[in-house]
Amino acid sequence: MIVTGGYPFSAVVGLDDLKLALILNAVSPRVGGVLVRGEKGTAKSTIVRALAAQLPPVEVVAGCRFACDPSAPDPSCPDGPHGAGEGRRTRPAALVELPVGASEDRLVGALDIERALTEGVKAFEPGLLAAAHRGVLYVDEVNLLHDHLVDLLLDAAALGTCVVERESVSVRHAARFLLVGTMNPEEGELRPQLLDRFGLTVEVRASRDPAERAEVVRRRLAFDADPAGFAARWEAEEAALARRVLRARERVADVVLPDARLRQIAGVCADFEVDGLRADLVTAAAAIAHAAWRGRTRVTGEDVRAAARLSLPHRRRRDPFDAPGLDEDLLDDLLARHDESDPDDDPDGPAPAPGSGPGPDPEPSPDSGSAPGADRPDAGPGPDRGRDSGVGRGGEPNAPEAGGPERAGTGDSGAAGTGEAAPGEGDGGSPGAVADRVIAAAEPYRVRAFRVPGLGEGAAGRRSRARTPNGRTVGARVPSGRLRRPHLAATLLAAAPHQRERGRTGPGLLVRDTDLREAVREGREGNLVLFVVDASGSMAARRRMREVKAAVLSLLLDAYQRRDKVGLITFRGPGAELVLPPTSSVEAGAARLRELPTGGRTPLADGLRRAAEVLRVERMRDPSRRPLLVVVTDGRATAGGDVAGAAARLAGTAGIVVDCESGPVRLGLALDLAARLGAPAVRLDALAAGGLRDLVRDHRNGHVNGRRKAHPRERGRGRDLAGARVDGRPRDDYRRAV
Repeated sequence: MIVTGGYPFSAVVGLDDLKLALILNAVSPRVGGVLVRGEKGTAKSTIVRALAAQLPPVEVVAGCRFACDPSAPDPSCPDGPHGAGEGRRTRPAALVELPVGASEDRLVGALDIERALTEGVKAFEPGLLAAAHRGVLYVDEVNLLHDHLVDLLLDAAALGTCVVERESVSVRHAARFLLVGTMNPEEGELRPQLLDRFGLTVEVRASRDPAERAEVVRRRLAFDADPAGFAARWEAEEAALARRVLRARERVADVVLPDARLRQIAGVCADFEVDGLRADLVTAAAAIAHAAWRGRTRVTGEDVRAAARLSLPHRRRRDPFDAPGLDEDLLDDLLARHDESDPDDDPDGPAPAPGSGPGPDPEPSPDSGSAPGADRPDAGPGPDRGRDSGVGRGGEPNAPEAGGPERAGTGDSGAAGTGEAAPGEGDGGSPGAVADRVIAAAEPYRVRAFRVPGLGEGAAGRRSRARTPNGRTVGARVPSGRLRRPHLAATLLAAAPHQRERGRTGPGLLVRDTDLREAVREGREGNLVLFVVDASGSMAARRRMREVKAAVLSLLLDAYQRRDKVGLITFRGPGAELVLPPTSSVEAGAARLRELPTGGRTPLADGLRRAAEVLRVERMRDPSRRPLLVVVTDGRATAGGDVAGAAARLAGTAGIVVDCESGPVRLGLALDLAARLGAPAVRLDALAAGGLRDLVRDHRNGHVNGRRKAHPRERGRGRDLAGARVDGRPRDDYRRAV
């Protein structure tokens, strides 16, 4: 979708870092795009859509669907070759939006395979990458795009070329654009390797200043009441800003990056321990663009600092659960440490360059917090006077997690290792008999792979087997609609028997529409992993919660890597609570878990009933996403009602039971629960990959190593348990172990 018009860029209040990041990319596309992170309702989309008006108009070859430059047309353009005498026209730079639900063909373009096979014609329909060439490509909620689309998008942005290949038919065209993505971190983070592909990142937050919030509302109401009149009042500021961007573009090629500043950039990136060299390259490009924007021809320390503040925060994540952030005091210390005095390293001109004409004052240093076009005449007949707030200042690390250190110790040492609850903390006490406390988690580790049995058709991921658009080819079928992924061998086999009756005389094969076959592919899907965690007093009293939290964090990390949705239910005290509704934000699950308090009775049945209700609702919302239930408990139930009846409501749901029971005497209650759920039971200390030699890798339909997983104590059921295995070991070995 191509977007035009909208709220003026200069009229946006605050958001100084975001404005600067967008302008640096407009000055030099080599910076590599902007990722805008922030809470909802912070004008992320508004300011990005306003950016296109600040870009210079582009001259294109008339009739070319790929916006070729008449002075240097793309030699591989599918509409080419373009001769020197072809017509030309000038148009505004395009702003193209990529919808979250876009398909691969909509993004990169579609080849008409049917015409290619039946008529021998290479027919190509351009995608959004072609429409965005020499303009802006805006991806709202980029973190919700499928990973393979993000990969295609970032590859095209990095290479400046889009390549579409379908079964030996290939089309290539230029795709150079300014990439801007926005996201709300509450809905899930991007993978670190995808974050790294964005040149700059900015964290935006709404102002807490009532006067500034009132100014935002005042301007928005004025715009909604009369969009054309509001835009006209800001026309002078918009024109002045566009001229300044154009002059900075012309100047950027002449900006010099001194070796002293280059060594400073390299030293700071090395000390921040960023991965790879992309941070160095982006910081250097952004510093050059900043110098051009400020009207200089030589990069200074101010330019390096402004660039580093925007290019480094998202490259410092060491853990998938870490939020991007940057300690600016540390940045200043490192910049000073690597600052090599250079007498020639002074700005050689005021900013902006002479001749800027009317409009906003030159943009001050990023340290000052004011944005281009911040000072305006008052509102009413003319533009409102903006207030310099410093909101949207990016790169600040999040506050420390509340669940980091233990708030109340680790429990009574007399209860350790005995299998008994400490006084006042037992399950049989009243719900309020023990004070709530938060226990820190141990370090996460790599866990065994657990998969949902059968073959699904859910969203692409990395957990369970599924029919997916991408993956290995396992068969062929007659297409139900437009042919997108042909199976050439099956198509040829279908056409071969009919060649004589079709009158074939030459070497070519005569193919009809009825011969076409499409490939059936199998890959992996993401699942809904719903955690049901026992947070009762017995878990805290036995000092198991540290290990339990580490286990659930490890499973959350596994879900993050496998592109799952996650949800978290805890049960303790009077009942069960949905702590985290199903979401793609695994980071939110980790934060909720770290802050999870423990104490009170054990309403196990309430936890199971709540899980059944959550899964029922999610099946209606997303029927193609299959669930995986993970129950983390020692099996005790001192409140909440009938466990057997609650477990029956989860019949047919794939799951596992993580047995948290410890101590020399074990009751095997978690194994009873696993039998009722028809799910395998895994000891807490056997979750780690490679930990227990015979731990089953794949759990399917309640079977382990080809045998039904049976409870070693199925009292009164008259079943022969010979050869039954628990955790992959023979029953007798398990009994000796416990």
